[in-house]
Amino acid sequence: MTSWLVGLDVDGTILLQDESMSPGVPEAVARLRDAGHEVTIATGRSWNATERYVDLLGLTPEYVVCSNGAVTMRRVGAEWERWHIETFDASPVLALLRSRLPEARYMVELASGQRLYTEHLDDWTLDGGRQVGFEELVAEPVSRVVVVSPGHDEEDFHRLVADAGLNEVSYAIGWTAWLDIAPQGVDKGTALERVRTRLGFDGDRVLVAGDGRNDIGMFTWAQEIGGRAVAMGQAPDEVKAAAGETTADVEDGGLADALNTLPAAAQVSAGE
Repeated sequence: MTSWLVGLDVDGTILLQDESMSPGVPEAVARLRDAGHEVTIATGRSWNATERYVDLLGLTPEYVVCSNGAVTMRRVGAEWERWHIETFDASPVLALLRSRLPEARYMVELASGQRLYTEHLDDWTLDGGRQVGFEELVAEPVSRVVVVSPGHDEEDFHRLVADAGLNEVSYAIGWTAWLDIAPQGVDKGTALERVRTRLGFDGDRVLVAGDGRNDIGMFTWAQEIGGRAVAMGQAPDEVKAAAGETTADVEDGGLADALNTLPAAAQVSAGE
């Protein structure tokens, strides 16, 4: 089959800032799904904050990539299991960050999916989460660390990362002062490569789309295997530079434009 594996970021790609769908995305996704393409999500969000969009879009993938590649979910019948989890000892990096950002809010995601946090933040999905002291936050390996520091901007975080020498972990800085830290060498691309290999897709039948710095690893991976990497029009310049293509802004339906370049039907190769 010449079907494609399609991996989509959520915020700023599928969703607008108010969490409504980007124009044309539901229709474009449905067209690809019905044509036999494997459309899935690759997001920095946790599974708890991702599942509803899998359902809203009517997606039927076998695997979904969450937590910037540290968590890959697998569909088993009508249920989902945590299929592949990456963890690391976050205590050194958290101690380093706390010494520089004592007023920041910290959250970790455990291998089980439970979230521990030092202070509540409305932007965090905390279903089943638990507020703990900093010592308990670092007591066991985690799949993800999130740091939010009110009063600091993106430039401050870039300076902090450089000064702190965060080279033992993978990290991405969002549009605001939001630092997302994953195990070293783990990103959306490493997780999607595991999915691609498992499902048997050729590298030149891969398309990924995103808008953030946490999509750069995914873009690099897709192009290295001969696939397509599409940056949203509003993405930072460094993100666009890492992609092979740029589409329109999310507000203008850029993702739908990119998806509509794929064939309307997955066709069988000659002789099969």
